[in-house]
Amino acid sequence: MTEPEKLPPGVLPTRPVLGGFHPDPTVCRVDDVFYLACSSFEYAPGIPLFRSSDLLTWERIGSVMDRPSQLELSDAAPSGGVYAPTLRHHDGTFFLVTTNVSDGPGHLLMTATDPAGAWSDPVRVRGAGGVDPDIAWDEDGRCLLTWADGGIRQAPLDPGTGDLLSEPRPLWSGTGGRDPEAPHLYRVGRWWYLVIAEGGTGAGHAATVARAPSPTGPFEPCPHQPLLTARGGPGPVQNTGHADLVERPDGSWAMVFLGVRPSGSFPGWHVLGRETFAAEVAWRDGWPVVAGPVEPEETPAVRTPLGDGVIGADWVGAGVFPERVLRWSRGRWRMSARGAEPVFVGHRQEHTTMTVRAGIDAHEGTGALEVRVDPVHRFALEVDGARVSAVARVGPLTTVLGEAPATADTVLELRVVRPTAPEHSRERGPDVVVAAVRTPERTVELARMDGRYLSTETAGGFTGRMVGVSCASGEIDVRFVEYLGGA
Repeated sequence: MTEPEKLPPGVLPTRPVLGGFHPDPTVCRVDDVFYLACSSFEYAPGIPLFRSSDLLTWERIGSVMDRPSQLELSDAAPSGGVYAPTLRHHDGTFFLVTTNVSDGPGHLLMTATDPAGAWSDPVRVRGAGGVDPDIAWDEDGRCLLTWADGGIRQAPLDPGTGDLLSEPRPLWSGTGGRDPEAPHLYRVGRWWYLVIAEGGTGAGHAATVARAPSPTGPFEPCPHQPLLTARGGPGPVQNTGHADLVERPDGSWAMVFLGVRPSGSFPGWHVLGRETFAAEVAWRDGWPVVAGPVEPEETPAVRTPLGDGVIGADWVGAGVFPERVLRWSRGRWRMSARGAEPVFVGHRQEHTTMTVRAGIDAHEGTGALEVRVDPVHRFALEVDGARVSAVARVGPLTTVLGEAPATADTVLELRVVRPTAPEHSRERGPDVVVAAVRTPERTVELARMDGRYLSTETAGGFTGRMVGVSCASGEIDVRFVEYLGGA
């Protein structure tokens, strides 16, 4: 593999355009508006969808897979479910193709005339395996499906039926890095460009590029690879790759891509999951190059409640649509357990510091307010009758770190704060999670947990931290839940 071309300092961004667990971004433009979608894994609704006029500020407009007929997650373990999508607009219609690895075989293709409106039920593409499907159209209007399956493969597609119109053929296998995946195909001038990811979505992650006179090849790699990588570099954003390019109305270009922000002592931990970043793209000698960051001046603070009677689009369920386990009754949410595993409804942790608060009455069941990566990597304030317990779980180990009485006006609070250990101490984790209970009279801290135990490096998988409420047995009343994000 070609030795990576080092990007000069300041070329890659330091702040995301979509913070928190928003991985595998895909973008398209219609007139003056950009639309962006991300993968969602085991959470429902699936495929969050955003729009923007400047690639910097994104407004959530809903989810592509917003009903059970589109999204089957009953067999989705943590980091299962819906993987990387591609979003495109063609002849007045939006197309989104993705893979639900827990509901196979084949990829899923959905369409809409208004991306904020209802998307169709999926058309299943059964003849293609693997992941990371891309959709494009050639000069004759023929639809092409390109995907990753032991290399990059391609076949013409009937988008109405999901039938492949020929046997799949190998297209390009990259420059020698592991896991060639995430293909995206574009026509720019007389060339067709194929951008893929290589190196795995960890420390070796990169985006590489090749071009051909036809969308079916043969593809020649760029002589200066990779197009994008942070490996070996000192920047705060690492694991960069899985890029998608887009042209602005003025003819300039940009890309969106995923990255993580590890922190703490060696080897570092990232806790927010893979986030969406953006960069300028220039064209030199017929090839795209990263030309500078696209990033907000600061990450805006937000306050996001669960909502009164209506579940906000930012709130999702693990393996279940939230409305299946929440019902609005007498000014509060009634939450019901389902089966042996606790049900969870939550919000992505999108900020490096944050507070989440909830009021829970658990006289007919067991509930909790929790920060988690998955069901076995969590820090929770569990409520059972008149008692609150601060409970930490890391894999098979579960520990009660503190307890307090619960009354009708008790508010549960989990805060993520910056680490307090000295900068060069090996005890310095990425952050600290603080569990407390609040009453009108006082606030009592029950316990603290080093954030490294709620990181991807500890838990594994492809998702990031979530914060929210869970019900382990019976039914609980949730008076309110709100997420307060800081930096």
